[in-house]
This record gives sequence, C-alpha cells and structure tokens, in this order.
Amino acid sequence: MAFVPYPLARSFLFELDPEKAHDLTLGALARIQHTPLVCTIAQPRVDNPVTVAGIRFPNRLGLAAGLDKNGRCIDGLGAMGFGFVEVGTVTPKAQPGNPKPRMFRLPQARALINRLGFNNDGLDAFLANVKRASFRSQGGILGLNIGKNAATPIESAVDDYLIGLAGVYAHADYVTVNISSPNTKNLRALQSDEALDALLAALQERKAALQREHGRSVPMFVKIAPDLDESQVKVIAAMLKKNGIDGVIATNTTIARDAVKHLPHGEEAGGLSGAPVFEASNRVIRLLRAELGSAYPIIGVGGVMSGADAVAKREAGADLVQIYTGFIYGGPPLVTEAARALKAHG
Repeated sequence: MAFVPYPLARSFLFELDPEKAHDLTLGALARIQHTPLVCTIAQPRVDNPVTVAGIRFPNRLGLAAGLDKNGRCIDGLGAMGFGFVEVGTVTPKAQPGNPKPRMFRLPQARALINRLGFNNDGLDAFLANVKRASFRSQGGILGLNIGKNAATPIESAVDDYLIGLAGVYAHADYVTVNISSPNTKNLRALQSDEALDALLAALQERKAALQREHGRSVPMFVKIAPDLDESQVKVIAAMLKKNGIDGVIATNTTIARDAVKHLPHGEEAGGLSGAPVFEASNRVIRLLRAELGSAYPIIGVGGVMSGADAVAKREAGADLVQIYTGFIYGGPPLVTEAARALKAHG
C-alpha cells in the first residue's frame, strides 16, 4: 500500500481472527474505494493485453473468487492493478454459511484452510453491488461466480445454477460455474460424468436463450477441484468439449492434508489453499491442456505466491492466472510482481 507498507498492515491483521481480519479489510476497502483515499491502495495496472475466450484482458493476472463473495469491493480491488476480478460465489438466496470458526491460517506453510460454505447475501444484494461498480468501464474484466444454496438438494442443483446464470448474465464479462468447493455437501459430485453432462447441457440451453435476449455472448467457465485423478480430468475435459463450454478454471481448494497435517490447524475440515496446493493445481492444468488442446481457455489458480509461481502456471498450460491466498500473504505488491512476470514471460 502506498501509505502503509503491506507487511506492516499484515502484521496487524494476522493478530486478529482470520475471518475478522477478512471482514475488517473488506469493510475498509468498501468505504474508501469511491473516495480520494483509494489512492492509498491504488497501483498502476501492468499493460499486457491478451484475448482469451473472446475477451480482451488488460493483463493476465486476476483475483480469484471467494475473497469478495458479495461483490462489495470490486473497484477497490480493481484499483490494485488486477487485469480481471472475479467475485462470488453467489447463491440465489442469502445464507450464513457454516458455523464459526471456519477460517484458519497456517503461516508456516503459507496457507489457509476455510470451510466458509458460500456465506453470502444472496443474488439480489450481489447484483446491486455489481451494478454500482465502475471497474468494467475503466477497462477491467469482471467475472461473476455462481453456486447452489446449501439447502437445495443436490438433485435440484441445476435449478440454482440456472437462476444464478440468468441473474448475473447481463452484468458479467464471464460467468464461472463453481462445482468444486469442498464446503457445500455433495457439491463436488457434480463433477462426475452424468451429473456434469446434465448440468452443462442445461446451462448451455439457458445461455443460448440469454444470448438472444441480451444480444451478447458471455463466456462460461467451469471451476474444478485439484483432487481429481487422470481419468476424472479426462471425463471433465470431454464433457466441457461436448457441451461447448468456453473455458475451465483449475483449480479450487484441496481436501488433501499431507503437506500440513503436522501443523497447528492442519487437520481442520475445509479447503486448503496457498502454497501446498500449487503442484496439485499445476498437475490438473497440465492434464487439461493435454486433453483440451492448445487453444482451449484455461485459467490457472492455486498456490501462486510469487511472480515465478505465476509463470509456472503459464508453463503448465494456463492462459490466465488468478491469486487469492498469495494475495493475503503478499498483498498488493504481489499483484504488480506477478503481472510483470507474466508480461516478461509472454
């Protein structure tokens, strides 16, 4: 940050409960983002335009979904130099998520574990926030991430995703279908072949109708888990191609604990993010690239803690790269570092 070096801010925030620190930071961002105080966190955006899935991204670095579930801080986050920002996951109805505590830091591993459970204020509140944001008018690309309510039975999940798609379509540069969070019961079952085929077919049918209604095509990405074997990745790749899905985001958080089980909080339930998921994410990206071919859009996310990590995602096969936990640990300087590294890599 321009006025408060991020390591100093982080040392204060890391003394707080992780979720309290998260809420405090987002609250501050929401308050200053449309005031002159935004200059305290603003950074020049690295100019490195690239076209992926028919979208012209100002640079290859984005913020992953999950940090700003309600879309409250799109402009504040965008001011830090991201080429694209993805917000959500939003569900049709507001829901509190899982019981607290539900977020844990593992600083020795540069990692987080969360079991938030799609806590959000619901689609209507989300869209009101999205409509207030000016990030898109300033050249930024906005992704909107949709999921299902915890109370919706898994056999009715498609209904929630169709509601979400219809709601966000007019306001998104791309839409992400999140079927890979480990914190909503049975959600990852939607990655299996028959369930995924049915979901994607229904979404594509609705998307075609929305495209006619709005006169524009909004690319749709599917976000998948790192905890998939080679045969599962091949099935998912086949379903993406069969249903004409525009791209894939690899990956979400992991349920594996091998790298952290010896650490305090290392065996907490939930999704593990940060450095320990880096290699698992890259493995899935490489498998996807082999199955999908050189032209298929892939966004790589998982364990990017440095510019070199961002470049490694590109070398694994990702067209674009997102950060989240690395941003918690590294702050705004990581945005510039990673975007510059990606530009230098080409």
